[in-house]
Amino acid sequence: MIVKVLALEKDKVRLIIQGEGHTFMNALVEEILSDPDVDVARYTIEFQFSDPELLVTTKNKKNPLPIIRKACKRITGHCDEILKGIKKTKA
Repeated sequence: MIVKVLALEKDKVRLIIQGEGHTFMNALVEEILSDPDVDVARYTIEFQFSDPELLVTTKNKKNPLPIIRKACKRITGHCDEILKGIKKTKA
């Protein structure tokens, strides 16, 4: 996954996440919004085959990058739990 930083401030970041679509971006935004320090989290996909742009702003001048990293780790954890459940049903 290639991520391009378009703008980075103390409490705001704009990123392009290449190759992702609505499925991943919806999950990511939902996880980011679960953090109480987040003010705004949204993404836009300008054209059908363009890469999404993610915007995250935070309260109290918090750095948004660690919040995004933690949200990605939570998504990974959810996927790991699902995979464990699938493995149990196969056995």
